[in-house]
Amino acid sequence: MGNLLIKFFIKDYENVTDPEVRARYGRFAGVVGLITNIVLSAMKMVFGLLLNSIAIIADGVHSLIDASSAIITLIGFKLAAMPQDKKHPYGHARIEYLTGLFIAVLIIVLGLELVKTSFEKILHPEPVAFSYPTIAMLAVAILIASWLSFFNKRIGKKINSVALKVVGADNRNDVFVTAGVLIGLLAEKFLHVHLDGYMGCLVALLIIWSAIHLLMQTISPLLGEAPDEALVRAITDHVLSHKNILGVHDLVVHNYGPGKIFASAHIEVDAKGDLLESHDVIDNIERSIVQDLHIQFTAHMDPIELNNPVVDRANQVVADALAPMEGVAGFHDLRAVPGPTHTNIIFDAVLSPGCKMEEDEIKAIIEARLKEINPSYFVVITFDRAYTKL
Repeated sequence: MGNLLIKFFIKDYENVTDPEVRARYGRFAGVVGLITNIVLSAMKMVFGLLLNSIAIIADGVHSLIDASSAIITLIGFKLAAMPQDKKHPYGHARIEYLTGLFIAVLIIVLGLELVKTSFEKILHPEPVAFSYPTIAMLAVAILIASWLSFFNKRIGKKINSVALKVVGADNRNDVFVTAGVLIGLLAEKFLHVHLDGYMGCLVALLIIWSAIHLLMQTISPLLGEAPDEALVRAITDHVLSHKNILGVHDLVVHNYGPGKIFASAHIEVDAKGDLLESHDVIDNIERSIVQDLHIQFTAHMDPIELNNPVVDRANQVVADALAPMEGVAGFHDLRAVPGPTHTNIIFDAVLSPGCKMEEDEIKAIIEARLKEINPSYFVVITFDRAYTKL
């Protein structure tokens, strides 16, 4: 059913990398969530008030929160799609992350209020009326919430939306919450155990716990998390697919929100090749990544000296020395600069965030290995930190 709705309501639905198509997905998911949760909330609140059940009322409030979240999602996608301006040259796409953050905080606040109300019901229990229509309503609500969770998480994954993934996870929690309420009603009817206040409290605590988890998911991209490995691989494969490209390193990816990704890299070419031809290839790479991957890409051309016996031998020695070092991701740009009394072997070493070795220790090991083949070699190393995993 979800696929049919998407095909019917979203124009050019397969082109999910296009910012406008992505915005259509977000608006559509927000409208579906808003309508569905308003209906669910109304059903639960009416039955909860008629039966005097704090657990059902709490579940209805949770659905009302989800309806509010859908409104916030709609607003968030609308604001995130605004073009760049003088104060925000990289656009407003990060508003989508703030949308998810606001939803998570809202859920926590209302969850705490439900804990208070449910605890009062535990201290002062009241009988809950039972009806089979209520059981049927809760069963239908579980089916609807299950479908809505699948729908939002599927779209969230399809367009890589943190906000929709948050909403989808919250819809999944609705399934467990409503199932708990249903179990409480059945237990009170057939086992004569007053569980309404306890189930209401459990519902509220589950709401808070899930909201905290969702909060952490939305904070991570705002703090600057590592880029997705699939994205890094797509960029590097794209670069290496062009002719006369020897390698790529120093790839840095900046995420200014969904659809607003900027990247830069150093691209290696033959130092003895035609300069203008190499520059033309680099220009073509930049344009093709913008067109195919929708990433604003800037490349620096790195000339690499080939078929130099000194450089080739030094490359092999350095590679062998670095291989067993945990936390050293690799090296690049090795060159030899000869002088009257010594030769400088200059290169960049890439350290992963978890590297525990000291830079002086790494340099000492490399220099000792190089001096074994030529005592006049001196090592000059620039240590880089790996922002991406190539």
